[in-house]
Amino acid sequence: MSHKPHIVFALCAVLGLAACSQGDPSLMNLRSNQSGPDEFAVLPTKPIEIPTDLAALPEPTPGGTNRTDPTPEADAIAALGGNAARGAGLTNSFLAHTTRFGIEAGIRDTLSTEDLAFRRDNDGRLLERLFGVNVYYRAYRPISLDRYAELERLRRAGIRTPAAPPEPLEQ
Repeated sequence: MSHKPHIVFALCAVLGLAACSQGDPSLMNLRSNQSGPDEFAVLPTKPIEIPTDLAALPEPTPGGTNRTDPTPEADAIAALGGNAARGAGLTNSFLAHTTRFGIEAGIRDTLSTEDLAFRRDNDGRLLERLFGVNVYYRAYRPISLDRYAELERLRRAGIRTPAAPPEPLEQ
């Protein structure tokens, strides 16, 4: 008896299972599937006040003030343990530094398209896809930053790294 029909059947079954894969490759699920509140989405801002005349409200402006949260940057700096007086002009200087080479208008769409193409090219081997093995870290390893090597590079350059743990004591 020939084993050819069994091999053909097994091959068809494997191809059939591979065809059942999902459309968008998702390497890492960062969305919460719990029904509870998200502690990072709830901000303790001041209560909202409805003015008597809604037509008197000013037009919203980027970088303008907000009636319920007039000092969001200072509040965030203080909440993170910083000095709000020192961070007053940091946003403008940071924005000027990061945009010194120009701004691409559709950068979010471009990055989303490039990332989807990268994830499709690096979606794992057949058995990894078949059994739903997470290949996120292996896919992004070639373009990830080695935090310990970067920390050592910064320390050798004399740059203070106060948020990093101190070097271990020699024994």
